[in-house]
Amino acid sequence: MHRIFLSLGSNLGEKVINLKMALKKINETIGQIKKVSSFYETEPWGFETDKWFINIVAEISTNLDAKSLLISLLEIEKEIGRKRNNNQQRYSSRLIDIDILFYDDLIIEKSNIQIPHKQLHKRIFVLNPLNEIAADFIHPILKLSISELLQKCDDKTQIKILKNVNS
Repeated sequence: MHRIFLSLGSNLGEKVINLKMALKKINETIGQIKKVSSFYETEPWGFETDKWFINIVAEISTNLDAKSLLISLLEIEKEIGRKRNNNQQRYSSRLIDIDILFYDDLIIEKSNIQIPHKQLHKRIFVLNPLNEIAADFIHPILKLSISELLQKCDDKTQIKILKNVNS
């Protein structure tokens, strides 16, 4: 079984429901969910909108290889209603976004998949929930723990933990 960390986010529609639906589909079709962080309300990163995100990080175990995992996650995004437009700006509002942060301690750099996620160490909305469930996990390229990456992160976007969200 492979140890995977995923970042999930939503800033459109019923955000908490979108995230819970994604977790349910991941558990049913990809692998067992081991841990899920708290839900965090986060300021948009990389683009302007008044629609804040809700973000979580999940640890899962799966037998899928990285490419099959990516294909399955893209299918889950599509089932929840995400429409990808290649002409769109890089960052935009979305019903659901699921990113692979880590796949074991592998380093994969291909045109359609890059693991570890290239931007995770720059994003407080990823590092905060990841630190909650895997503070001691070592980034295979940067050779720092998640807690160390969080301490070094310069991201000043706002983030707050949501209370009363049953996961």
